[in-house]
Amino acid sequence: MTRTTADLGSEAADGSAVDRAVAAFQDGNPVLIHDAADREGETDIVYPAGAVDADAVAHLRNDAGGLICTAVSDTVADAAGLPFLEDELDHPAAADHDLAYDDRSSFSLPVNHRETFTGINDDDRALTIRRLADAAAAAARSDGYDAAEFAAEFRTPGHVHVLRGAPDLLADRRGHTELGLVLAAAAGLPPAVVVCEMLDAGSGGALTPTAAREYARQNGYVYVEGAAIVDRLG
Repeated sequence: MTRTTADLGSEAADGSAVDRAVAAFQDGNPVLIHDAADREGETDIVYPAGAVDADAVAHLRNDAGGLICTAVSDTVADAAGLPFLEDELDHPAAADHDLAYDDRSSFSLPVNHRETFTGINDDDRALTIRRLADAAAAAARSDGYDAAEFAAEFRTPGHVHVLRGAPDLLADRRGHTELGLVLAAAAGLPPAVVVCEMLDAGSGGALTPTAAREYARQNGYVYVEGAAIVDRLG
C-alpha cells in the first residue's frame, strides 16, 4: 500500500512524540500514555519511579485519580520473589479471573517500605516508590539480589501496588506496565515506572484521549499513543 504525505506526517509526529517521551523520562518528568482503543482504552500518567516525590504522588491523586501502581520488569520481579498475586490467593474469588481486556492481571504484592508509618500519605508512598526503583536497579545489575533482600526493605500488605511486567514486554503484552517499562529502558533508567489511570471528574469513567491530549497540552506534558511506542521501541 502506498503511503500518502499525510501518513508520513502522522508517522513522523508519532515518532517525535516517542522521542519527546523518552527525553521527558530522562529529565524525570511524567508522560501520558494511551494504551489502545481496543484494549483498556485508558490514558495513564506515567513517571519514572526514581523521580517520584510527594508532589508527584499528589499530582497523580489529584490529576489522574486512578490506582497508583509501580511496575517492575519480569527479571526484577523474579529476583525479588514477587509473584503474580492471583497465583498466591487461595480463595474462590481468585478463580476464573477473566479479564475483558487481557489474558491476565499484572498485579503482584502491595507493599510499604519499612521506614514508612501507615504507608498511605504522599511522603510514605513516594518513599516506597523511590526505594522500589532502587531495588529494581539493584536487582537488574546483580545476580545476588533475592527475596530476602527485598523483604528486608519492604513489607506486605501495603499501599503501593507492584505490577509485574511481561517477560518479553511488548512482544507479550501491550499494557501501560510494558509501555512504561520500554520507555524507561530507552531512557537508560532502572526498570521501574509508576502508572495511574486518568479518570474523568464528571463521569467517573476513563478520560477520553481528546481530553487527555488537551490536558497534556495545557500542562506541558508529552502525550503518546501506545501504538507509536510499539512501532518505535517494540
